[in-house]
Amino acid sequence: LTDTNTRVDELLEQLLDRQNLNAAYLQVVGNRGACGIDKMGVESLVDYLREHNEKLLTSITQGNYSPAAVRRVEIPKDNGSKRLLGIPTVVDRLIQQGISQILTPIYEPEFSDHSYGFRPGRNAHQALIKCRSYIQKGYKYAVDMDLEKFFDRVNHSKLIELLSRKIKDGRLIWLIHKYLRAGVEINGRTIVTTEGVPQGGPLSPLLSNIMLDELDKELESRGHKFVRYADDCAPRMKTVR
Repeated sequence: LTDTNTRVDELLEQLLDRQNLNAAYLQVVGNRGACGIDKMGVESLVDYLREHNEKLLTSITQGNYSPAAVRRVEIPKDNGSKRLLGIPTVVDRLIQQGISQILTPIYEPEFSDHSYGFRPGRNAHQALIKCRSYIQKGYKYAVDMDLEKFFDRVNHSKLIELLSRKIKDGRLIWLIHKYLRAGVEINGRTIVTTEGVPQGGPLSPLLSNIMLDELDKELESRGHKFVRYADDCAPRMKTVR
């Protein structure tokens, strides 16, 4: 699995590998979380898999699997607005977690050192320490680059194009595309999603970092000092111009 070509060409096999799915199962169950539209909790996942595992794996292998729509949940924010979450079913969380586990080792080494959100071994505290170090070096002014409703407005075609540069397994690309288009259920009605990455699924944080990595690289190429945590980005300046 150390050969790069093997990794990017046979990712569906890696996704469905027993060890990968077992690790994904433990992560999903450990995270607990709310139910999706099917109202099945994580405590019921093991029984579901005992009965449907073979059918589930076959449908993914043959490209017939259709992810369920996510359940809309609104979380109040400090500024009075609401953060819109999309909660996948536990089965879809299992599959998404499995995808995240095989893609993270591929993308993680290429991400910017200025990115701190949703990354292994990195956290908000480290981002704060980095900001303080910039201030101590004279970069006292910050430009707030909060990307308004970023998660809700991700361009699917652009994201798929970015993924295709690295991932050469079209089957996995197609599965990810299905998740992007799975839709959201609001008041019993399913609405097709033509843009955005729903916050609430295990795969969304990685996809958002892949999408925003181009921004990181552009800021780096211009020599800017900055810290990015998810969709919050704060370039630092020594003077106000």
